Amino acid sequence: MQSVRRTVVSGAIGNALEWYDFAVFAFFAPFISTQFFPSDDKLAGLINTFGVFAAGYLVRPVGGVLFGRLGDRQGRKRALRVSIVAMAIPTSLIAVLPTHAQAGVLAALLLVALRLLQGVSVGGEFIGSICYLVEVAPAKRRAFYGSFAVMSAVGGMLLGSAVATLLHSLLTTAQLEAWGWRLPFLGGVAIGLFGWWMRRKLEETPTFRELSATGGIERQPLSAALREMPGRVFKLAAMVMLLGVAIYTLFIWMPTYLTHIVQPAVPHALLVNTCAMGLLILLMPLAGALSDRMGAKSVLILAALLTALSVYPLFAWIDGGTLVAVIVAQIVFAVINGAVQGPAPVAMVDLFPARIRYSGIAAGYNVSLALFGGTAPLVATWLIHRSGDLTAPAVYLVAVAVVSGFAALTIPSGAKGAAGEPDGGRG
Repeated sequence: MQSVRRTVVSGAIGNALEWYDFAVFAFFAPFISTQFFPSDDKLAGLINTFGVFAAGYLVRPVGGVLFGRLGDRQGRKRALRVSIVAMAIPTSLIAVLPTHAQAGVLAALLLVALRLLQGVSVGGEFIGSICYLVEVAPAKRRAFYGSFAVMSAVGGMLLGSAVATLLHSLLTTAQLEAWGWRLPFLGGVAIGLFGWWMRRKLEETPTFRELSATGGIERQPLSAALREMPGRVFKLAAMVMLLGVAIYTLFIWMPTYLTHIVQPAVPHALLVNTCAMGLLILLMPLAGALSDRMGAKSVLILAALLTALSVYPLFAWIDGGTLVAVIVAQIVFAVINGAVQGPAPVAMVDLFPARIRYSGIAAGYNVSLALFGGTAPLVATWLIHRSGDLTAPAVYLVAVAVVSGFAALTIPSGAKGAAGEPDGGRG
């Protein structure tokens, strides 16, 4: 039997690669925009670049369909091994793309194509990870195990932020624009190779082995999920809106906001963001453990409420451009977002029976992340550009928190056993 440490690392490592890549793309967006979308209007260039960022999310539902079918029919293990290879290849190719000056419009088209390929592969990675970790977890530690899926994802973000901070300190602006932005994508190759190596001898989950042994494999899992439990697919999509929008607005987009939009620019924004994400990583498993005691539903509702109450005044404060305000705000964001992220995996898993779990979660999660999570930096930038109000993204976040909070109110309370089987209802 594989060790607990190898089980957790093998199940979670792909999320680190996924979010590392998406993080460095966002952190280096100002430099990427000048290379692929040259424009006299820097904000317009950023909007184009964040549009490419969002494009990778718009195809995630396609990946969810493909990997959901693979995971529900051939096993969680198979889906996880395929997804990490499919992510590593386009990540490494971005590092060697020609720029607009070298290839004209073709450069932007190639960038979009690679982002779309990444989007397809990541459409199944996170879902496979949470299904795997929760299904192999001891009955009373399911939320704690599941939290390592989101913890590894933010670990990838933290690594991306750390790499961005290091390169900004070592290279000049001219060097970053010319070639420095390519270096972080080369780093993704190492993560992909390590993840593939870790997953070579991955064992299948007991839940799927039982399904296979008893002939319980669903031939058309996505169709079954949409036919039997459409309400739960919708509830999951609404519930995870906050998970996606908050993390991408408050931690991925925030350094760009603080250094390129807020005036005067906030010093050491990347360093503060890196430290805040380090705190967020520590808090996620604590929120998972708390959810094992209180129930994921209770923790999610509380987190949504605190987000709705705090995000606007904190944005109004940091818009003044003071370092103290940013540090305090980022600490508060880390605490609240840890409570959003930690319980989410087990809450999603408990919504569907094992035979349609991968596909059911993938349908709701990927559509929501495509429409709201991946577009969050684009929407935030556009709202400021359109309104001239630096607190406009906070209003958007408040609305999202309200929707996700109400959705969390409607999900079943508590885990339903080691396999995480819900009550079988169709609502």
